[in-house]
Amino acid sequence: MPQPVDVDDLRRRLFEAAYVADGGLATALACAVSLKRAVLLEGDAGVGKTDAARALASVFGATLLRLQCYEGLDLAAAAYDWNYGKQLLAIRAAEASHERTPDLYADDFLIRRPLLAALGATRERGIVLLIDEIDRADDEFEAFLLEFLADFAISIPERGTIAAAHPPIVVLTSNRTRDLHDALKRRCFYHWIGHPPVEREIAILRLHLPDVTPALAGDVARAAAALRERELRKAPGIAESLDWAQTLQLLGAERLEAEVFEPSLGSVLKYPEDIESARAAAAAIIAAARGDDAA
Repeated sequence: MPQPVDVDDLRRRLFEAAYVADGGLATALACAVSLKRAVLLEGDAGVGKTDAARALASVFGATLLRLQCYEGLDLAAAAYDWNYGKQLLAIRAAEASHERTPDLYADDFLIRRPLLAALGATRERGIVLLIDEIDRADDEFEAFLLEFLADFAISIPERGTIAAAHPPIVVLTSNRTRDLHDALKRRCFYHWIGHPPVEREIAILRLHLPDVTPALAGDVARAAAALRERELRKAPGIAESLDWAQTLQLLGAERLEAEVFEPSLGSVLKYPEDIESARAAAAAIIAAARGDDAA
């Protein structure tokens, strides 16, 4: 039986994998892995939910399998399918050579989609299964997922039940475009990932962009926080903050100045009404970004 995951050690190892986790997230991930339960990460787009799964796979040296959810997702796309073209060729080849038709439901003809492939780990914690944006899937798929998470097994009519010898680490993410069913949430550890506080965002920027100066990283983090306080159609996430810092660096900025503020807004805001709102409040946002320097 694998040892329980220590929270502080996991947090350190996530940082080494270029992911800055707070104590709450590290605790949720450590408990989920230790108890072989799925973890559901909810939060606005761009706060690092998907990257948490990637970092977790890196920590354990695991294979990352990603299932991107969408409306109409079915078992053929999520779990398994049969290679009908290959089956037909096998039938014709057998007929041409007057041989017996091979078993058309053997492994050679089985297409393993992410859910089925996730059952094939050869060691503990060998696979991380990322079920991304589960809120985009239909109720029918969510119901199937309940059975999958309960038993870590899939029943294939032509083959029987395939169960995991070593259950995968399962990370579900949701942007909360709709509420998930309580039954699904009961099968998961839950953690809400909000926008990071300024100091943690500075740490994220410095970790991913070591060439960006501490002063510019601080300006970007504080400006992003100021933007999030406004009524925007899409508040900037961490990904946008990283893009903004890189853009400002490309423009030769050492601090967030008025002359680079407007030209760089397209890297951090994605709707014209949000850009216009930021332009109207440029002086206040720059002042917030630079703190006492702009007073």
